[in-house]
Amino acid sequence: MEMKECSVKEFHADCPCRGLIDQIADKWSMMILAVLADGPLRFNAIKRGLEGITQKALTQTLRKLERNGIIERRVIATSPVAVEYEITDLGRTLIEPFKALYMWTKDKMPEVEAARAAFDARLEEVV
Repeated sequence: MEMKECSVKEFHADCPCRGLIDQIADKWSMMILAVLADGPLRFNAIKRGLEGITQKALTQTLRKLERNGIIERRVIATSPVAVEYEITDLGRTLIEPFKALYMWTKDKMPEVEAARAAFDARLEEVV
């Protein structure tokens, strides 16, 4: 089967970028990278920085990020053995775009809230 060319305007089912975009644009991935931006942390320290994430979701997201080369998992030979996670050089290239996206959400939140209220009001009129 021939793989179709992908573009910013067309995402074919077999486009390899789709899976990567899904991974890095996932809410937990973005938040994990934000929590790790200042340096390596252990699993529970990451979990404390992400209110509402389950252990399973954190484990799965960390594994996906590690598989894609975005973070690195390091075993620390202590007693008991500890594990810490750190953003790789590749992962660090995502920090600025994520900061820009975060700033956009902060700046545009009043407009988004107004749009939500208007949408909700239109729905209530219909009912």
